[in-house]
Amino acid sequence: MKAFAALYHELDASTSNLAKQAALQRYLREADPADAAWAVYFLAGGKPRQLVPVKLLRLLAQEAAGLPEWLFDESYDAVGDLAETIALLLPPPTDAHDMGLAEWVEQHLLPLRDAAKKTPDELPGRLRAQWRQLAPEERLVYFKLITGAFRVGVSKLQVTQALAAVGGIDAKRVAQRLMGYTHIGGRPQADDYQALIAPESGTEQEQKTSGQPYPFFLAHPFNLPLEQFDAVLGPPSDWIVEWKWDGIRAQLVTRAGTVWVWSRGEELVTERFPELAELGKALPDGTVLDGEIVVWREGRVQPFAELQKRIGRKTLGAKLLRDIPVVLLAYDILEWEGRDLRALPQSERRVLLDELVGRMDHPLLLPSPMLAGPDWTELARQREAARAMGVEGMMLKRRNAQYGVGRTKDVGVWWKWKIEPLSIDAVLIYAQRGHGRRASLFSDYTFAVWDGPPGQQDRRLVPFAKAYSGLTDAEMARVDAIIRKTTVESFGPVKSVKPTLVFELGFEGIARSTRHKSGIAVRFPRMLRWREDKPVEEADTLQTLAALLPE
Repeated sequence: MKAFAALYHELDASTSNLAKQAALQRYLREADPADAAWAVYFLAGGKPRQLVPVKLLRLLAQEAAGLPEWLFDESYDAVGDLAETIALLLPPPTDAHDMGLAEWVEQHLLPLRDAAKKTPDELPGRLRAQWRQLAPEERLVYFKLITGAFRVGVSKLQVTQALAAVGGIDAKRVAQRLMGYTHIGGRPQADDYQALIAPESGTEQEQKTSGQPYPFFLAHPFNLPLEQFDAVLGPPSDWIVEWKWDGIRAQLVTRAGTVWVWSRGEELVTERFPELAELGKALPDGTVLDGEIVVWREGRVQPFAELQKRIGRKTLGAKLLRDIPVVLLAYDILEWEGRDLRALPQSERRVLLDELVGRMDHPLLLPSPMLAGPDWTELARQREAARAMGVEGMMLKRRNAQYGVGRTKDVGVWWKWKIEPLSIDAVLIYAQRGHGRRASLFSDYTFAVWDGPPGQQDRRLVPFAKAYSGLTDAEMARVDAIIRKTTVESFGPVKSVKPTLVFELGFEGIARSTRHKSGIAVRFPRMLRWREDKPVEEADTLQTLAALLPE
């Protein structure tokens, strides 16, 4: 535990990628394999669900520190992070331990969840006994893990590179082995870690019988003016052009008579889409397809909000499967008859994919249509229909491109040419302090629109979205100063402010929602600009917002 805590603080304190890489490799070379298994799990994005109620943690920490509630809350507001606040306020440890990360996690952390359910009266004593054994530098990591908020300034790519260096193997192979590692039941073992860094077998039999997907290849955004397309991209004939679908990116893996469906977030979602599991059984063994899971009805894709209705359900009944049918819009084939096809040019992989889809003739497997035009101007004209079709724009894939790993530095292989976001002018009505370097600033905002046109009596502001990105540091400092001067009321960490600020909000999608007071939900809202030129009375209305809903 001490070594992992030291690694955490070294990574957190450094801005140098070389220094972080050196620290990762040093830890992995020296750590016990069982400890390294858990370290990779956490650093690659795995995290246990919240183990202990946050309310209980706050209460116990407040009591241990001997602080009144208001002073604890002020400390939390100033620090901006609950785990760090508690770690700083607790009295010095009175005991010590010599356990490694794996032993600490498996014998102390994970049992807390069962204790919280079965023996809640004993939980406070167990927590106090645990943090009395932890040195101050270990406590931050401990509380980060307990609250499910563990993250540190290191990317999964950096972890992959460190593992490749330690094992002396190709980073691409490690990336593939690492896929799904954070979803192996939440209890990685020493053998799991050893498998990550094991020498390559040549034929890599490990892949032929496993459900391991390939690392997803990601695109870079393309936002240049149309008149620069020819100079930067060349002619459209050099590219495969497709719609950018608004669904769940997924790989359908069929090997050894078993089917797995993986999302881009490395989550195994086979049980969420049983009809696609059945589709996988119809595919030839040793096939991996890359595509988009979308709700498909009446010959066209449906809004993402429809797909969310399925994602949020714990059980999938026959009626839900019938009312919200999904398909896989396939746009790549990564494996065929157990052979890795990623080194083939994009155009050759597309030919193989189209041949397979044609032979299958399966209603749940559709090819992502390829678009064509004599020039970029014509393709731009076709792109204007994207919003009406429920898609986000176009994907541009160079015909001679291989299928890479992640968002490769070799830009220009895959581009996403998205349409401009929807936008609305909204009023800031609530604010909350941020986290990390923004812990001292009010940077998280709630926005509202009017429920009636200008001049209507008794009209009021109705909240509809939250956003925290889009402003420069200088703008945020100015907004923070205004919020402090115009605060009307406090609701814990949330401040109600006098409506004086108008912002243009951009968002990718919009849908009806019974869970929101406004009756409308938007996707990925962010601040496009501060409308200092616009009076609050002229901000947009619910009617304006509703007019953006797809027909």
